[in-house]
Amino acid sequence: MNTTRELIEAHPFLAGLDPSARQRLAGAAHRIHFLPGSAIFAEGGRADRFWLIQDGRVRLDLHLAGTGPVVIETLASGDVLGWSWLFPPYRWQFGAVAVDPTLALELDGPAVRQLCDHDPELGYELMQRFMRVVVHRLQATRIRLLDLYGQP
Repeated sequence: MNTTRELIEAHPFLAGLDPSARQRLAGAAHRIHFLPGSAIFAEGGRADRFWLIQDGRVRLDLHLAGTGPVVIETLASGDVLGWSWLFPPYRWQFGAVAVDPTLALELDGPAVRQLCDHDPELGYELMQRFMRVVVHRLQATRIRLLDLYGQP
């Protein structure tokens, strides 16, 4: 069984990050398992953590009035789940539900923000990586909404 540190070292989201930075991040992480159908977080809920998916799949959804939840994207091994912990008001912009049995590393958002405050180089690097995730998720949302409501 891999240790938390080994899983951090191997996760693609953190590839190329300074080894000492990965070690500090490992200190804010622990393993977590989600059963299929488990709600990981709900849209509008308090955002105070994020996950590095190791194995399994997680569905991101967005609640649309009159429609209910709409699946925006399905994340899998190697993906990162959650970015709302970075930006006030620290509320989830989507909902997330495990599709399969899912193993992830859960990282404490406030602890990681504190690491970034003390190490601006780490903060800048993580901000760049998370902004790529934000842009990708917004593009996925746009495409999904166009699929649902766009012109034929």
